[in-house]
Amino acid sequence: MAPSNTSTKDGGSTPDRPLGPDGVSTNLPDTPSGPGVHPVDELLPPVRLFSTGLQHVAAMYAGVVAPPLIVGAGVGLSPAELALLISASLFTAGLATLLQTLGIWKIGARLPFVNGVSFAGVAPMIAIAKEHGPKDALPVIFGAVIVAGLLCFLAAPYFCKLIRFFPPVVQGTVITLIGVSLLPVAVNWARGGSPAAPGYGSTRAIGLAATTLVAVVLCNRLLRGFWQQLSLLIGLAIGTLLAFPLGLADFGAVQDAKVFALPSPFHFGAPMFDAAAIISLCIVMVVSMTESTADMLALGRIVDREADERTLAAGLRADGLATALSPVFNGFAASAFAQNIGLVALTRIRSRFVVAAGGGILILLGLFPVLGSVVSLVPQPVLGGAGIVLFGTVAASGIRTLAEAGMESSSNTILVSVSLGVGIIPIAAPTFYDAFPEAVRTLMHSGISAGCVMAVLLNLLFHHVGVARRSPTDGSAGATVPTATPS
Repeated sequence: MAPSNTSTKDGGSTPDRPLGPDGVSTNLPDTPSGPGVHPVDELLPPVRLFSTGLQHVAAMYAGVVAPPLIVGAGVGLSPAELALLISASLFTAGLATLLQTLGIWKIGARLPFVNGVSFAGVAPMIAIAKEHGPKDALPVIFGAVIVAGLLCFLAAPYFCKLIRFFPPVVQGTVITLIGVSLLPVAVNWARGGSPAAPGYGSTRAIGLAATTLVAVVLCNRLLRGFWQQLSLLIGLAIGTLLAFPLGLADFGAVQDAKVFALPSPFHFGAPMFDAAAIISLCIVMVVSMTESTADMLALGRIVDREADERTLAAGLRADGLATALSPVFNGFAASAFAQNIGLVALTRIRSRFVVAAGGGILILLGLFPVLGSVVSLVPQPVLGGAGIVLFGTVAASGIRTLAEAGMESSSNTILVSVSLGVGIIPIAAPTFYDAFPEAVRTLMHSGISAGCVMAVLLNLLFHHVGVARRSPTDGSAGATVPTATPS
């Protein structure tokens, strides 16, 4: 039988379980897919598969459509072209999610990992649009996205080696920051989503968000089994139904939507390759790779299948390939959606096939815009109430990881405190880095990437550079190591 703990290459410690001849843990509970099958590989019955997959779509829908809305408005697209851009984003998000969850060859993390349009590239894409004008903006953006995706794909087997610098104390810090960084998004949704929205910040909007939050909590407390796992979807349905008499739901999108629309390759013109735009979006891609790595590590801990180098490389390849292919169908860069990690933690449904079902639903929403418009009926305040639960759950998972990381070590305490502080700067003061060069702004405007970089650097300083004395409970070491590994 394997030992209870195994020291990792950097001295990190991860719990082991008895393994069978195929490398799969043998002490896992039986599932409908067969005895000894890991919950990540469990295939649920069709009804549960669809309903829980739809729940993932509801949690991510606003995040998928927001970037094309913002970029499309910045480019000056007509309402019809804007609708096409949104459908394309849903379609490509579905393809990217299927690639991540089901995988082909060495591509795809094969975890319940949702991919969608990366928000990190919105500001640079708006800047590109202003520089090149409405006619060439999208072709230049799409050309830069293709190159950035290829960079990610080729760099994946090298970038994944950074896992040795992600011991539990770093993982816990980054997971906590993922949740904390997303909470302001939920608060903004709770107020109405945009200051231009009717009733933004009103007591009706905030009251609706609070009602949805209470509904999700009560469903999770009072319901059992399958219905408890659908607590988020039930809460969203209750909040949406209450929104109609309050005048906070709009049927206009449903009335104007097309029933069916096939994606038209390169609808806005053949891609154009501009050096400045390519450099800008390649920087964005590196930031997205950092965040995706952190998200995969977080998800691996939540589903009890640690994300090793091979998994990270496969996941990053899927990000890169999906990003490179998205512009063909008029989509943007693909990246991880952290809110869905919170949903996995909340529902405790770890099957990757559930998320794959969500990817299939996203493809249908892209092909049938009228279906996508029905999902869009969920008002922003309702999403905000549910988002507080989801994002708070991610932060709680990070705190639980930190509790296992040996916080009695003074070096770990400093690492966590400084990294969290740096990560919270762009949340507390969004304009803090506005005077810095664009590359710095791109990296540091994201609390997740800023805190992640700081945590990795401090881990290098305390546990890899020079000589460090460690205790067996240090979050960066599983056993006493008299000398640190060279950086």
